[in-house]
Amino acid sequence: MLKVTRSLLMFAVGVGAALPILASAQPNNATGAVFVMSNDASKNEVIAFERAANGTLGESVSYETHGRGSGGITDPLESQGSLTLSQNHSLLFAVNAGSGDITVFNVHKAALNFLSKTPSGGAQPSAIAESNGLVYVLNSGGAGSLVGFHLDNGGRLEQIKNSTAFLTGTTTGGASLAFSPDRQFLVATERVANNIDVFHIKPDGTLSPIVVNPNPAPGTFSVAFAPEGAAIVSETGPAGATNGSTISSYKVNANGTVTAITHSLATFAAGNCWNAITPDGRWVYVSNSGSDNISGFNIGKDGSLTPSAEQSSATTPPAATMWT
Repeated sequence: MLKVTRSLLMFAVGVGAALPILASAQPNNATGAVFVMSNDASKNEVIAFERAANGTLGESVSYETHGRGSGGITDPLESQGSLTLSQNHSLLFAVNAGSGDITVFNVHKAALNFLSKTPSGGAQPSAIAESNGLVYVLNSGGAGSLVGFHLDNGGRLEQIKNSTAFLTGTTTGGASLAFSPDRQFLVATERVANNIDVFHIKPDGTLSPIVVNPNPAPGTFSVAFAPEGAAIVSETGPAGATNGSTISSYKVNANGTVTAITHSLATFAAGNCWNAITPDGRWVYVSNSGSDNISGFNIGKDGSLTPSAEQSSATTPPAATMWT
């Protein structure tokens, strides 16, 4: 069993459609890959594993990002999206929080090829989102900002003029960002300020002024969009609460406000920080780091959430981080 501590940042993926690189032989039953980021303060690396059809992982191969991580042991980035695949699974984006830049790799199955490294436009990049060649980076350090880039065919990023948008203040704990499926909105979360921030995306890729939605549920952490358009938000719950974590779904309105569809549904666990939605959009699974298990929820067509029959039955290694 692969045990991943919180100093390693894990992202599981399917097979990417990309240009071939030097081939490393894969077993015939290989179906995808798992990528892990070290976040090492002296030399950040992405570690790649071949993933077989039965879920077992092959030998690891390490790839330098040519940047530096922030170091630390327990969830140092406090974010979701530090490793992000492009929509077509041909590219992998990695943040270098220590050196303040972003690395782009070409993906072919479990093999990576370094393409570019670009300054993030802010301090301590912690999360990335991509949609049809539009890339935004969340910088959680300093003033806290979102910075936009255009992605060219060679995997290089060009910063969009006047694309920098700021969060509500310094040290507000920017933790996650996601594009709405129709690419009308970019949504970011502020972990410390407990806000869901919505930005309308202009035709040139820049953002309209921030619309701040204070979340009545404590512990706002990560956000991801279901295919039908509901924003799914993981909430760690009140500080010190036993099994106090929740999950909520929201409709993003045309004016940037959000309306709760399912509000503060209990995960019956602790430390719900990260969530992952299945490709068909029917299920969302959350990693409860405080209780070392995983909770599953069905996503209705209207964005409503209901617990699965086997909620919280899957366990994880102690202090494991399943999604970032």
